[in-house]
Amino acid sequence: MKIAAALSLVGFTAISALAASAPAPSCCTPAGRDFPKVGGNYGNQNYSALAQITPANIGKLGGAWHVHLEGGLNPQEQQSSVVAVDGVLYVETTQGNVYAVNGATGAINWVYKGGFGPQLRRGVAVGEGRVYTAFAGNRIAALNQKTGALIWLKAIDRGATRPFGGGRAGGRDPDASPAPRPVSTDPGGTLKTPITYYDGMLYFGTADAARGTGYAVHADTGEIAWEFWGPPGPGEFGNETWGGDQWRTGGAAPWMSPAIDPKLGLLYWTFGNARGGAPTDGSGRPGANLFANSLVAIDLKTGKRKWHFQSVHHDIWDMDNVMSPVLADVMVKGKLRHIVVYGSKVGMYYVLDRTDGSAITPIVETPVPQEPIQNTWPTQPIPQGDSITPQCVNGEAPASKAPPGYLTGCLFSTHLDVPVVQTPGTGGGMTWNAISFDPKTKLIYTGYGIVNSGHVQHNGGVGFRPLGEERSGGIAAFDPATHKVVWRRENEWSLAHGNGILTTAGGVMFIGQPDGQLLGLAIKDGHQLWRFQTGAGVHTSPAAYQIGATEYVSVLAGGNGLPYNSPRGDDLWGFVLGGTVPPSPAPTPPPHRQPILAAAVEGAAVNNTVAIARNWSSGAVGAAESNSANAMAPQNLRVPAGTTVTFLNPTGNSKAHCVTQFYEGLFSSGPIAPGQSFKFTFNTPGEYFYNDCADPRTTGKVVVY
Repeated sequence: MKIAAALSLVGFTAISALAASAPAPSCCTPAGRDFPKVGGNYGNQNYSALAQITPANIGKLGGAWHVHLEGGLNPQEQQSSVVAVDGVLYVETTQGNVYAVNGATGAINWVYKGGFGPQLRRGVAVGEGRVYTAFAGNRIAALNQKTGALIWLKAIDRGATRPFGGGRAGGRDPDASPAPRPVSTDPGGTLKTPITYYDGMLYFGTADAARGTGYAVHADTGEIAWEFWGPPGPGEFGNETWGGDQWRTGGAAPWMSPAIDPKLGLLYWTFGNARGGAPTDGSGRPGANLFANSLVAIDLKTGKRKWHFQSVHHDIWDMDNVMSPVLADVMVKGKLRHIVVYGSKVGMYYVLDRTDGSAITPIVETPVPQEPIQNTWPTQPIPQGDSITPQCVNGEAPASKAPPGYLTGCLFSTHLDVPVVQTPGTGGGMTWNAISFDPKTKLIYTGYGIVNSGHVQHNGGVGFRPLGEERSGGIAAFDPATHKVVWRRENEWSLAHGNGILTTAGGVMFIGQPDGQLLGLAIKDGHQLWRFQTGAGVHTSPAAYQIGATEYVSVLAGGNGLPYNSPRGDDLWGFVLGGTVPPSPAPTPPPHRQPILAAAVEGAAVNNTVAIARNWSSGAVGAAESNSANAMAPQNLRVPAGTTVTFLNPTGNSKAHCVTQFYEGLFSSGPIAPGQSFKFTFNTPGEYFYNDCADPRTTGKVVVY
């Protein structure tokens, strides 16, 4: 191995002794022939220095090969992004298997079948001649990079007897007292975060655990080196920001991989929403709730907090940070600044100095609406400049409006028992989609979503998405030095759930959609240059790599459950200029509007009549009045054009109801007393949603053919 190759970011397989004696690598050396980790480099820039594919020739890009990793079986969605090292692709499936695939031909070199059952996983790590992966049951494994043979397998102890913050270094904060800590009662969560390898260590988190944890383990043994708890325990910095013992189930889980600055010796990790019972109920967890909704800079070796920034104080909106942060070096007002950028479901980016967490562009603690029952925090940090998504439900952008009858608000509007619809919603903004920084343009490129959510204090712990509402999104180029959106391209789909962006030195970016299309776009303005049907929803990040003189792009298409139930698959693709493998047949795309899932009932079978505020069960109208979301009987009525439909408020109901059609505005009945009805004739084929003024959550639809 040449020393120059061993020291570069494309040489993640460098031996430990050489790495130990070499200067710390840069966080931000662009990926080149290899795409050696999820995110491309330690700074998670999702950028490739490869330049063969350009706006001028991308029309010649075609399939080099296509393989069904699981033989075409698709019971699970797939969220694993591809890693490319020395011409071999490494990818894991939700079925619990790990694959090494020839990057030129698609031939499977080896497969390791863990046998521990299905679990969502988002990407392996490669280092020291090993492939590192996670399995169900909180297991971590190291496989031989060449053969796939198991080297070691460790179960991460998430049981009830291990002390909080255990492990060799303990993960203790420099401000923590030496007082003993209580034992854990934390359920395990799952290890779905992408694994990151650096300098003999592996970094990963517990994703959806009741008490989130970021782990560092030794790559040669799997033994825990340190752990960092999202909600701190007693005696640790930040524990006082939780009421009572709510920190025990406080959430604050790391959902994605961290960024690493080797020169500073820091790791940057985002932590998710506060739970403490329910994300939308803050009544039992007074305080700011650190480190929920925070970016934390952590010492790589000790696991100690160096600094933190909390982007949402005392979250009651499920606006958590589920995005991998990105590191970059940019000129700001004539001075080179070393920055860390991250966003969240709030639809805004936070640009910070990665040395001390100070704001690069102004962030102002701004007074927000208050609700004492919810223990709301008096202010929220608002970046000054452009947001990526709308911040209020106003109908000025696609999908940024609510169905009729709902209370609506802006980002930090409060809620109790009456639902308040807010944007960009718990499924919108920027969630776990990978963003890209292009060192040539100095811009951040991101997908985003607008999936409005209705928040109530008690609703199973999460916001709901009004039935029939529109959902959309787009792609934006953002200048972190000025906090301005440079350009924006609206899209019919939300592109916030795993729809990662890859930018390249050739001036092209790639991003996948829930309908299975992989897009090639121009970096300069986002206009579409190319599209290719992969056969399943794309909720992973594309990767670029080079074999010999030939450059490739690869992506795994496998579908996803949120915010769409997009078509599932096990489709791993390689693309090359001049490729001749044709696109897959287009799968049935998911609906653009929040769907009603009830089976269709032919109008003729029910005398073209819908009973308002009654449930439909076993082919009959329910006997009791109801305000549930599906209390239209039948909820999904199918009729031919020209049919007159009767909307009946049954005699046994106790109050007036009404039906209002949206967004087309065909009818609004006004109050219908018990025993009375309203009629409307549907003349034009289409899908028509309507809801009840007595409770707008109660929604039905008429499908006209």
